[in-house]
Amino acid sequence: MEADRTALTETIREKAEAREKDLLSPYAALSVESRGRDLKEEPCDIRTAYQRDRDRILHCKAFRRLKHKTQVFLCPQGDHYRDRLTHTLEVSQIARTISCALSLNENLTEAIALGHDLGHTPFGHSGEHVLNRLCPDGFIHCEQSVRVVEVLEKKGQGLNLTWEVRDGIRNHRTSGHPATLEGRCVQLADKIAYINHDIDDAERAGILKESDIPTPYRRILGSTTKERLNTMIHDIVENSQGKPEILPTADIEWAMQNLRAFMFRNVYTGSVAKAEEGKAEHMIRALYEYYTEHLESLPEEYLVMIYHRGEGVERVVCDYISGMTDQYAMAKYTELFIPKLWQF
Repeated sequence: MEADRTALTETIREKAEAREKDLLSPYAALSVESRGRDLKEEPCDIRTAYQRDRDRILHCKAFRRLKHKTQVFLCPQGDHYRDRLTHTLEVSQIARTISCALSLNENLTEAIALGHDLGHTPFGHSGEHVLNRLCPDGFIHCEQSVRVVEVLEKKGQGLNLTWEVRDGIRNHRTSGHPATLEGRCVQLADKIAYINHDIDDAERAGILKESDIPTPYRRILGSTTKERLNTMIHDIVENSQGKPEILPTADIEWAMQNLRAFMFRNVYTGSVAKAEEGKAEHMIRALYEYYTEHLESLPEEYLVMIYHRGEGVERVVCDYISGMTDQYAMAKYTELFIPKLWQF
């Protein structure tokens, strides 16, 4: 009976892999053709390799912490502003829509999307910029996301994800070059998501009005978040059908790039949304300097990395700080640097 049950569950995975071969685009990344994991392991009974990776990311601690990390607005006093987790979910939804429409591997796409920002710092890109200046080896959140899944999760064991998922995570930035079309879906979906949801949040905060967006961009992309999302996604899908690459048309790409530049000028730098960034940067710098000078204050798992694995002090301190949520970083700063009231 046990042997029959094992044979049945193995057939579930094998049938899923066979369906990929039959139904997906010739340009899709098939589960059975994965370059594999760093540590070889027995395949799951019922899940393909990329489904398994998606589940590992979804259940890891770094994913849960995203709900308390800044997207653009630092600790906003409102329930409807995006945080790093809701951004990740919107990226996943957009990427899966494109991937499905192009008959690519949705499971691989979703795994990359859910993992792409796991290494982000507290306080968004301002935290990343501070650590990049302080750490001798530099700090880039996409590389840190890979480090999270390879080294930091499960107390130093990592998640042992497939090569394709890690490649997509590493290359999701604009300058990246994903090896799979699924990774390219996430790369584009990341830009589509943050351009549009950051406009929505900025309008909610009173920083922007729809009429502030230059007319040429609205004429091409649309005059609401819904219209712009619809235009960008449909354009990419229609322009990429049956092709070994995923690209928007020239006019849509022009409008997207210029709208992104508009957001950098009017929201991402110098706006009231960024008024508290200097304080956040000061906190990150103070925490970094404190922990590099007081290693005994680091949690045990990070001391193991330094003294038993030979990891550099600065890199491990960056690991610890980048894993903090906004609230935890503020709490540690208060604990270390703000005097407590004397009680008797």
